[in-house]
Amino acid sequence: MSDRRQRASTFARDALTLSFGAVFAQALGLIVVPLLARLYAPEAFGLLALFGSISGTIAVISCLRYEMSIMLPETDEEAANLLVLSIALSALVGLATIPLLWFGRPWILKWLDAPELAPYLWMAPPTIFFGGAFLALNYWVSRGRRFGRLSFARVLSSVVMSAVQLGSALAGFATAGGLIAGSVISHGAATGYLGGASLREEGRVLLKSVTWRGIMAGMSRHRKFPLFSTWATLLNTVSWQLPAFLLAAFFSTTVVGFYALGTRLLRVPMDLVGRAIGQVFYQRAAEARTEGTLPELVTGVFRRLVLFGMFPMLVLSVIGRDLFVIVMGNDWAEAGVYSQILAVWMFFWFTASPLSLLYSVLERQESSLVVNVVIFTTRLGSLVVGGWYGNARLALALFALTGIVVYGGQSLWIMNQAGVPWTRLLGILLANAAVTVPAVLALAAFCRVWPSEWAALGAAALLTLAYGLYVLKKDPHVRDMALENPLIGGIVRCSLRAPIWSKSYRL
Repeated sequence: MSDRRQRASTFARDALTLSFGAVFAQALGLIVVPLLARLYAPEAFGLLALFGSISGTIAVISCLRYEMSIMLPETDEEAANLLVLSIALSALVGLATIPLLWFGRPWILKWLDAPELAPYLWMAPPTIFFGGAFLALNYWVSRGRRFGRLSFARVLSSVVMSAVQLGSALAGFATAGGLIAGSVISHGAATGYLGGASLREEGRVLLKSVTWRGIMAGMSRHRKFPLFSTWATLLNTVSWQLPAFLLAAFFSTTVVGFYALGTRLLRVPMDLVGRAIGQVFYQRAAEARTEGTLPELVTGVFRRLVLFGMFPMLVLSVIGRDLFVIVMGNDWAEAGVYSQILAVWMFFWFTASPLSLLYSVLERQESSLVVNVVIFTTRLGSLVVGGWYGNARLALALFALTGIVVYGGQSLWIMNQAGVPWTRLLGILLANAAVTVPAVLALAAFCRVWPSEWAALGAAALLTLAYGLYVLKKDPHVRDMALENPLIGGIVRCSLRAPIWSKSYRL
């Protein structure tokens, strides 16, 4: 096997290792969400979204983005110092939020128009620490290519969250507190597992390598991360939370609940594939830049993101409402409409999110800051205009439209900076659109002729199965991994009616 194909094969293997854990986690989520939707009111999901917006915004910058630098050093000793630095910073930030939330609570609750959130704000500081520490451990584990460990952590988090949230409702506590407690405890469980496993297997390296001088040297060497990436990430995170904040301010927590659950299901493809690809991509990209193979790697990753993301998002733009009505009941039909409005935008975000890691690889953090200023400004303007007119659907439609333009432009620009011609990227998009768009248009026509939720869902399922087989045929490395699985290998072989192809696939 050639060196190029070997690297492509290991990339696919590592990404699929992460994806298999995500598949279980998301499959469990898809089973549990309809139950939760019948046990909890939309307002409870709205409060969960607001709590997550507050804690998540702080958690993602609690390490001052030094966790991103863990992947970059050539030696594990330097990376170990950065790991300890990141975890220490997340602990300090978590502690610092205690007085901020205590004294700022009246203002926060008044601005969000959500006084019901008051009893749960005390859970934010531990959530912030767990979130920051998990991010640091996530990059440490990825550096060592221990992707099986990450996959299990995701499964553990999903199982714990589902168990706590369902158990709380069945015990008679079907309030926002049950949903929030499940989220906090699951974060703690996943972080504790990764931390324990890292200490058990790499504890000696950490003890021997970590010094005060090493920590200070790492802070100085990678100072661009707190100077630029922290602000860029803060803007990006706040812009992500803007819908929850502003929909609550302009409308109600019920509308926030519809939005939160709608986007939660839209994110399934990202969690299944995009996050796994991005995790492996960052580790490989740091190596590829040194080896001079970054353009080839970026092209292959973009091709896979388009291959995995375009079809499901376009299908959801057609059957979103029908899917929500069947799975969660008529009360959640509006959430399905929101998912339809946001589906195409979600595809552009799906492709842009992993590729945005190139800002760190290329050490262009200042450019990332500029892009995130644009994202924040356009999102804020879109939501304010929709809120001004008192129309939540208009707010989300403008949000989606501006996001498509910004994320699309960002992806083309950063990949071009990595050495990939725009013509090649547009060619990949058009080639996949030539396959997916006619199929989705046929689905839309079928739904119009036969306006039945179950008929729409059945047709979409058949099309998705056909597209899944197309992906297996298009990407030999994904197919190879599927064929190695004894449970599905026979089905795939019969469906494709072909042995494992030997021709290479240029990642």
